[in-house]
Amino acid sequence: MAADSEGGEYAGRITGLVVLSCLIAATGGIIFGYDLGISGGLISMESFLKEFFPEVYKKMKADTKTSNYCKFDSQLLTLFTSSLYIAGLIASFFSSPVTRSFGRKISILIGGTVILAGAALGGASYNIYMLILGRVLLGVGLGFTNQAVPLYLSEMAPSRYRGAFNTGFQIFLKIGFIIATIINYCAVKIKGGWGWRISLAMAAAPAAILTFGAFFLPETPNSLIQQLNDHEKAKRMLQRIRGVDDVQVELDDLIHASYASKCVKHPLKNLLQRKYRPQLVMSMAIPFFQQATGINVTGFYAPVLFRTMGLAESASLLSAMLLSLVGLGSTIASSLIVDKLGRRALFILGGILMFVTQMLIGAIMAAKLGDHGELSKGHGVLVLIFTCVYVAAFSLSWGPLGWVVTSEIFPLEIRSVAQSINVATSLLFTFIIAQGFLDMLCHMKSGIFFFFGGWVALMTGFVYFFLPETKNIPIEKMEKIWGEHTFWKRFVPSNQEYEKSMIERE
Repeated sequence: MAADSEGGEYAGRITGLVVLSCLIAATGGIIFGYDLGISGGLISMESFLKEFFPEVYKKMKADTKTSNYCKFDSQLLTLFTSSLYIAGLIASFFSSPVTRSFGRKISILIGGTVILAGAALGGASYNIYMLILGRVLLGVGLGFTNQAVPLYLSEMAPSRYRGAFNTGFQIFLKIGFIIATIINYCAVKIKGGWGWRISLAMAAAPAAILTFGAFFLPETPNSLIQQLNDHEKAKRMLQRIRGVDDVQVELDDLIHASYASKCVKHPLKNLLQRKYRPQLVMSMAIPFFQQATGINVTGFYAPVLFRTMGLAESASLLSAMLLSLVGLGSTIASSLIVDKLGRRALFILGGILMFVTQMLIGAIMAAKLGDHGELSKGHGVLVLIFTCVYVAAFSLSWGPLGWVVTSEIFPLEIRSVAQSINVATSLLFTFIIAQGFLDMLCHMKSGIFFFFGGWVALMTGFVYFFLPETKNIPIEKMEKIWGEHTFWKRFVPSNQEYEKSMIERE
């Protein structure tokens, strides 16, 4: 099927090369998920706390006067968790010019190599400085992989299946989270108290797959045209990954987009132009809202939350594992329906479910969990059920779609820098929330759930009023949707002007 003038689909089908390439690239999601999951388990692991955070360990074990909500409140402990994200934030700005100038493949290779070094240092740590330096290296690597992998997936995938392919990043993220939880659960049972070393060092396994696999990844046709201006090579690559000979319509669009990209000498300055206002807003709003759901603190502090409610060490890790499995199942479901129902419907459905469950969890915690003691078994199970529904709702909507939408809406001329802003915003607010969560939990207590619930209500309204539908629209024709939107059309050229600009590029 050829693309028509109204932005229909390109010719092509799903090929084995695309599937294999995207599977290797999406391993970057396993690394991110593993790092999210491993930190939460570690900071509830007694042997790890005793080794690096003895004051927290003493409060948890012996201090009966400290509030349940405050036992894990330690700035040094949160620095261990959040140092990864501030390092990733800084690295994402360096990864943008690398991805733009040298291609997505090189950024993936650099990221995987640095993550390998961070995992080795973390596993060998014998003091807090080595521990945090290892986390910083992991963050630098993630700054590169999180910037390049979603772009790679979007550019390799056929337009009609782009949502499903890009959701693969989030599916692999969930798999990484589950692997981390399982390893933490096994590590805590190792006698001698050194199991935490395995937890930290095992981040090297997916990083090795990604790094080794990156040598064999084909570069995307978009990147080949942008870097080498070799139209024949790009055409041959398109024919290989689409499985058809007739790729001229898609190739022409890629050439047009590359021409526009090369006319831009300063991408960041260009992104600030009025006509790119929708993309600029989305590149910051979507990752901010994704973190404002509170999902990452639920993820990497889930074991701590369950210990706050009175669960034992192993039980808290098992509960976190259950959440991971629920998240994985919902993300797979999202990948199957996202290109049928569309992005907006899933965003709104997920938002409604998250809001309701956050309110219910907050109400139970406020009514039944005081500063001392623990939840009854019945109320603990109820909180766990509502948390599962919350995680399922996020994993159906904001989890995968936060990466899908932001990787598909940017024109080639601003794609790399806009994706860097997207990743940087995500990591910045992950850092802020991670660094402040334990202190917020201590001071706000159960109010923390109402806090995040309020943000969920706001972001659901934002999607309803400001995000147009993007399903089945070719990535190089995405600019047209803003000219048809009630609000954004005042900022961007009309569709007639868009068509004229496309003709002028030819």
